[in-house]
Amino acid sequence: MDMLNRSLVATCGFALALCTPVLAEPTSYPLTIENCGQAVVFDKAPERAVALGQNSAEVMLLLGLEDRMAATAFWPNKVLPELAAANETVEVLTVEFPTLEAVLSKQPDFVASMLTTLMGPDSKVAKREDFERLGVPTYLSPSACSTTLDANDAYGSRGDLWTMDLLYKEIEDLARIFDVAGRGQALIEDFKAREAALRAEFGDREDLTFLFWFSSPSPADDAYLGGGNGPSGYIADILGGSNAVKTEAEWPTLGWEGIMAADPTIFVASQVDRDRWELDNADAKIAYLTSDPTVSQMEAVKAGRIVVMSGAAMNPSIRTLYGAEQVAEQLRTLDLP
Repeated sequence: MDMLNRSLVATCGFALALCTPVLAEPTSYPLTIENCGQAVVFDKAPERAVALGQNSAEVMLLLGLEDRMAATAFWPNKVLPELAAANETVEVLTVEFPTLEAVLSKQPDFVASMLTTLMGPDSKVAKREDFERLGVPTYLSPSACSTTLDANDAYGSRGDLWTMDLLYKEIEDLARIFDVAGRGQALIEDFKAREAALRAEFGDREDLTFLFWFSSPSPADDAYLGGGNGPSGYIADILGGSNAVKTEAEWPTLGWEGIMAADPTIFVASQVDRDRWELDNADAKIAYLTSDPTVSQMEAVKAGRIVVMSGAAMNPSIRTLYGAEQVAEQLRTLDLP
């Protein structure tokens, strides 16, 4: 049984239709994909794809494409457990930002990226034209190019709430590129059913707010948080609440005075597996929240309303829905006001 079918069998309780094979028209090449304002042409299905970013890699793995992947890079968290065996067969260049030389050494015939910082006009890794000059087609996540960039913010800002629709577009595009449209449709239906189940369970509460702490270089530094309209805001929305941080910036930084003023109902401490800083780890975050003389007096902390979530869920990705499910599991055990 391939990886996608194993995933779908596990979720048959949400939607019986997912247990039935999804039929789709095979891809006709040459294929032209409109992606982030560019027309990208594929003469055939890629055979040596490089995925820059955890989401690009995990979408390909969920589509059962590990035998067509030459390498991956940039992993803030470990791969989903159900994808671990498939991921073992694909080389990881680095869990951080790779070099262009490292990517080109894999002789890719397709490069997909989840972030403009990995492949974009101001990226220190690569620009799309670096690959295009070599005849290598590229794909940038629609979630990445839907932000507004400026000189002061490499990650951009988002005027409207991010939704899974951008991710569904990405899955559909990648499935067409690799000629596995049926797998893509089945995966999208699975995610839609899971999203609907969470919304039905948690309803809508205007007084429920969440603050998502990604990491900090140290307790004395400003914290990197999930922006109001980014994936963290989507997680709050799907669970019936809202993001306590209202900025449009995708990754705002805020000092602890500002965080305390936000006064969230729920504090979400992310677990980031890269171990760049001590506060990448959720346990270190919780230790700081509960021991600092001032921060520990926040109502959410005193009431024990701290939950843990994968840091990867704060990026616009498939992991966002998994993060919502992870938080939901812990919410069910809390005594909410």
